[in-house]
Amino acid sequence: MKVWVDREKCQGHTLCSMIAPDSFELDDVDGHASAVNEIVPDDQQDAVREAAQSCPEQAIVIE
Repeated sequence: MKVWVDREKCQGHTLCSMIAPDSFELDDVDGHASAVNEIVPDDQQDAVREAAQSCPEQAIVIE
């Protein structure tokens, strides 16, 4: 599983980093999220899926 955040859609709600803190990091300046790693470890996949479903802007892309 791969994950990335569409920076144009992300509005910095921070839900992804609250749900999956090991998979998403926030920019110190604007709070926008990015994936810690493109390849999601098996033990983090459920949290990443939940974060993607919870994103109000649908900015998290899972492949």
